[in-house]
Parts: sequence; C-alpha cells; structure tokens
Amino acid sequence: MRVSTTATASAAGDADTIAVGVFEGGGAPDGLPVEAGELLDSGEARRALASLALAHAEGRRWLIVGLGAPERFDAERARVAAAAACARAREISTRVLCWLLPGDPEAAIAAGLVEGTVLADYRFEQAKGTAAGEGDGDAPPKHLEGLVVASEPELDRAVEQAAVVAEAANRARDLQNRPANDLTPSALAEHATAMAAELERLSVEVEGRSGLLERGMGAFAAVAQGSYEEPALITVRYRGAGASGPVLGLVGKGVTFDSGGISLKPSAKMSEMKFDMSGAASVLEGIGAIARLELPLNVIAVVGATENLPSGRSVKPGDIVTAANGTTIEVNNTDAEGRLVLADCLWHAIEQGAERVVDLATLTGAVIVALGSTYSGLMSNDEELARRIVEAGERSGEIVWRLPLHEEYDELIKGSFGDLNNAPEARKAGTIVGGAFLQKFVGEVPWAHLDIAGSAWELGRPYVGKGASGYGVRLLVELARSYCA
Repeated sequence: MRVSTTATASAAGDADTIAVGVFEGGGAPDGLPVEAGELLDSGEARRALASLALAHAEGRRWLIVGLGAPERFDAERARVAAAAACARAREISTRVLCWLLPGDPEAAIAAGLVEGTVLADYRFEQAKGTAAGEGDGDAPPKHLEGLVVASEPELDRAVEQAAVVAEAANRARDLQNRPANDLTPSALAEHATAMAAELERLSVEVEGRSGLLERGMGAFAAVAQGSYEEPALITVRYRGAGASGPVLGLVGKGVTFDSGGISLKPSAKMSEMKFDMSGAASVLEGIGAIARLELPLNVIAVVGATENLPSGRSVKPGDIVTAANGTTIEVNNTDAEGRLVLADCLWHAIEQGAERVVDLATLTGAVIVALGSTYSGLMSNDEELARRIVEAGERSGEIVWRLPLHEEYDELIKGSFGDLNNAPEARKAGTIVGGAFLQKFVGEVPWAHLDIAGSAWELGRPYVGKGASGYGVRLLVELARSYCA
C-alpha cells in the first residue's frame, strides 16, 4: 500500500473515499460537504467509536467515522477506528482512502491511523490458487492501493515512520503464517540474509548444526537433533550512524514447528505450532524496521531456528545436556524446548556484545491462562529496562504485564542430577518458572523476557483479526527509540 500525505483532502489526488473522524459532543468538521453533514444532523452518522456512515458528494465518497469521547481518544483507539474505516472502504471498492485527521492531532494519533489501516488491510494468500477468485468480477478489491493522510507538514515524518513499522509487522505476519513445510529454519535464515542484503547497515551470519556444537550450544543442539532439517543460529547486526547508548540485544525463539518432541503434544490444534517461531519473526522484522528508520543505535538480533520433532535421534526425557555457559540441564519434558534454545541464544547475544537484552518467545501456555491475549507477560532483572518496555508497550498498543521474579522460584528449577530442570513436576507459576530458568543465562546484564504465547496469533483486536498478529515489532521499535532520545 502506498502511504503519503497531503495538505488538504481536496489535494488528495486520486483518493476516491474520504474518511472523516467525528467526536462525541463535537460539531461537524470544517470542510465537510452538506450531504455528509446531513447524516450527522439526522443521527444516521453516529459518533461512538468505530461507527460508520457513508455519503456521496463532490464526486467522492465520504465515510463518517465515529471516534467516541475526545478525552478517551488515543493512538490505540485511532487504530481501532482506522480498522473499521478500512474494512468499509474495501466493501465499497475503494482504491485510495484519504483520512482527514480529527481536530489538532498529535503525531501518535496520525501514526495510529496509519498503523490501523495498514495492519487491517493485511491478508495472507500466498498459498491460495489464482483460480479461486476467477469469474467473480463484482468482488470488491482485496487491498487498498493507497492511503493518503491530510495533515500538517510537521506530521509527515510520523506518518512515514508509522507506515514503515506497520509494514514490518505485516512482514512478520507473513513469516508467522507460512506453513512449516515452507518456512523451515533454513528458509528463515534465507529471509534474514535477504533482508541484510537489502539494507545497507545490516549484516548477518548464519551457522548450522556444526556451528552449534563448536560453540558448545548443547541445549539448542539437543532440541535440533530430532529433526532432519538443519537448524540455524542467525545473528543480525545493525550499526546505526551516530550510534550512542547501550548495545541493544534482541533474541527470538524460532521453533518453526513444535510437535513437543518425544513428549508429544495432543493433536488438537497442533497445526498452530507453526506459530512457535513468532518471537523470531518479530525480532527479525523489528531490527529490519529499526534499520529502515535509521535509528542512531547499535542492535544485535539473535534467532535460534529449529524444528522440535520426535525421531530415533531425538533428545529424550531424562537426558542431561550442557548449555554454552557450562550449565547442565535435565530435560524432563522435551516440550519445554523453547527455554533450551533461548538459553544458548541469550548467552550468545551477550557474548557478541549486547548490553541490554530482550527476548521474545511463545514460551508457555500458562501465560494465556494468566493474562489471556490482552497482555504479554514481562519478567526482568532490571527496573529501568522493565520500565522502558512497559512504556514502549503503552505507546505501541502492544501492552505487557510484569510478573515477579522472586528468588524462591529458583528452587522450582533446581535439578536432581544436573544444575537445572527444564520442566519442574510441580504445576506452579509456569510462566514465571520459564523466566526464572532463562535468567540463569544472562548473568548481571540487564535483561527482560516477553512471553508472547497469548498475543502472537488470534489476538482478536480489530486491526489484526485472525491468524498471526506480528506482535512485538512495534514494541521493539518503540523500545529502540527510547534509547535514541
């Protein structure tokens, strides 16, 4: 989708539909045609959030979009309103939609309208045959060709950057939605390599099974040994011009399919385990967006990509493996594989120079029980980093809820025959136990863990709907920006 700005709706060029936001208790916006104003006067056009009404005037369609109470209107509500407008615009065969920004908007509101439109316009149709839609000449277009934002010139950069970030989130959704027989660990590495070739300040290094063993990554290698697909340790570096502040490390779980290994999952909904690489998708597209925005900081992204499958050579319950930092781990459940992959990847990110580390992973079902899909779970050993992430979540709409990391939880992960136990038998604090395990591999480096198992797909927000959500891309960009102020 082309995203651009213009000074006024009348200068919107080829825009065939104008979206106009109206607040509760407010008057008709300036420049609204008489026909559209009559819809407001009659009550047909309502002002509640995401209410819609359509008028035809001046050779264009005018879409009246309710924004609700002005004191409650923020970037998240802008995303919701934009998603409603986008859906209606497609229904009426809009090619180019122009948004008239309400009142005197802040940059965050302009960005929210762009993000809501671009995210809501997303469809994953790579695996659908072209013949499916043939013969239906009356079908509305599947996508908008363009979005024009009528705004003051000082908001142009906010609009441009919001489009970059939203498109990155959609690329992450493409990765998530690809089936596991297509998006193998090697394919994920190829995606990272192609992205680095496209962006000047990105570089990438990919290592396979032999590289893991040479680095002593026995925890990661143990998960990968059950699959005949080659695993990939993907390290992407971004060197920003004029970089200052700490080196930010981003670590993503990239299990491209998780059967549970020998500790096999139930068959119901196992197909969704193609989404177990969602953390990796967000980390790769997050660093890609940071590079496209040319933010002045240095970032290291590390992705551990593998399948977790049962075979004659799979890691077995009761096996003991040794992680890269020398810690021995009892593998009591092979379906608690994500923490084994992340343990070595966290250590690797720090070895490569990361000074602040954030990992994203679909780690536990327990986080869905605790927080549903509204919040992701946050655990951290550092107050400042945790605060930055909470604030970045509020700005991006990808909100997080902090869970405790008390030293008593360490007792739950102690091993009987090794240093740690990857899956304690006691069914207590499942999400926190995962975080407590990962904390053992970061030393004193400020670190945060985001359990995104409830947010990575089927999020249910109007602007992402079904399937992959791309959760984390916008949050990571906001976190990176916080170090550039």
